[in-house]
Amino acid sequence: MATTLTATRPATPAPRPSQRVPRRARKADPLAELRRHYRRTSRSRNVRSDLLTVVAWVSVAMAVTLWIADGGIAAITSFGKMLTAAGIVSGLVATDLMVLMLLLAARIPYVDRAFGHDHAVAVHNTLGKWVIYGLLMHGWFLLCGYAATDGLGLAGELGSFLSINDLVLGIWALGVLAGVGITSMISVKRKLPYEVWHVIHLATYAAVGLSLPHQFSMSGLFAPGTFARAYWIALFVVTAFLMLAFRVFLPLFSSFEHQLVVTRVVHEDADVVSIEMRGRNLPALDVEAGQFFHWRFLAKGLWWQQHPFSVSAAPTRDTLRVTVRALGRGTAALMTVRVGTKVMIEGPYGIFSDASRTTPGLTLVGIGIGIAPIRAVLEATAVVPGKATVILRAHTEQQLYLVREIAALCHARGARLVTLVGPRTQNRLGETTWLPQSHRSLRLSDLVPDIAATDVYVCGPQAVSDLVIADALAAGTPAGAVHNERFSW
Repeated sequence: MATTLTATRPATPAPRPSQRVPRRARKADPLAELRRHYRRTSRSRNVRSDLLTVVAWVSVAMAVTLWIADGGIAAITSFGKMLTAAGIVSGLVATDLMVLMLLLAARIPYVDRAFGHDHAVAVHNTLGKWVIYGLLMHGWFLLCGYAATDGLGLAGELGSFLSINDLVLGIWALGVLAGVGITSMISVKRKLPYEVWHVIHLATYAAVGLSLPHQFSMSGLFAPGTFARAYWIALFVVTAFLMLAFRVFLPLFSSFEHQLVVTRVVHEDADVVSIEMRGRNLPALDVEAGQFFHWRFLAKGLWWQQHPFSVSAAPTRDTLRVTVRALGRGTAALMTVRVGTKVMIEGPYGIFSDASRTTPGLTLVGIGIGIAPIRAVLEATAVVPGKATVILRAHTEQQLYLVREIAALCHARGARLVTLVGPRTQNRLGETTWLPQSHRSLRLSDLVPDIAATDVYVCGPQAVSDLVIADALAAGTPAGAVHNERFSW
């Protein structure tokens, strides 16, 4: 079943102050000004992303350059020395990548708003694999190199290694990192509760601590009084400070400063609830509609669980709202959360918001509970009447969550609303589609003819979202104009 509601508004939009559109947008040609505004913000975000990428590559180059400056290449006088040099360089690069991996996980606002939380996590996971590969190469080349130089077999050289306490700690660190890497594999991670995986993942910090002693006690590059020693110590200290600042101290400060308390609980459906919270000085959070927090509800049976939920309404000066569906034991427990429950927060995170816009055209696609952040983005972003379409996709009519609120917003703001209801099916070519039986022969471009000239926001179960994204890209929408926040961990 499909229903289309169309609302017409005056040709000149009137963006609200919360949309952060310059005042000049209210002048003679607001559409042109909006276009320039989004072009500037997109260019600024790209510059930040490029700058961080350059800094990352420079840090890797710095690790190798310091080794060369210390006479690393000049010391290669034999085959054994060459293998040893390969081990040292692979270890230095792996250590630098480990630092970058930790910084990406530190949830630094500048990094988050340049890359987006999901992209930062994806790069973090990729770097984790290369860190393990690099450390394995580090150990293997050093073992072979020292064995060749000392005239010993591999077993004999390994026995010599195991007699050095600091080196044994380094081997333990590699083992711990390998264990963390295995649990981070998709096939393994899906079988673990988030809390269990998170505790295991914290072992990464223990591994980093175990790996440090042998770097300073066994490497001439890290000798006292050298610039390299000062550089690496500074790098480790800054990384530790940023991790503590943004993963521990800032969330604690935000929670105590804003003092969020549940003030209203509305059951949208049997397994869906909207939770409204009130706090103080919320503008200081600088949260944008569509972003998400990690929420911790301080009630019996809930306080130890942390959940990533996007806000489902534009934030006000004193309220935040989330809409939650029971998809597991943790979220099912939130169906009975009580008014008066205190809430701790981490965030806001992500760029699934107006901050990602590149053009005045807008297409919002919400699937299932993914409708919630779509509703928030619709409320807060600039909408040009006649150039905005909202598509809600659900298995049943009851799963069109917040549809009345969204319909009212579409009518008030001049956006077209399309609801698509029914199970997924295959098109006439036998391909799996995200559309219901009634629309199985259509594409996204049939629902939104000017889709290539719009920003496309997609939120919902990832398998279905990926089909919508593929449809948008096939219709000519630039990759930079497709926005989809993945709650990956």
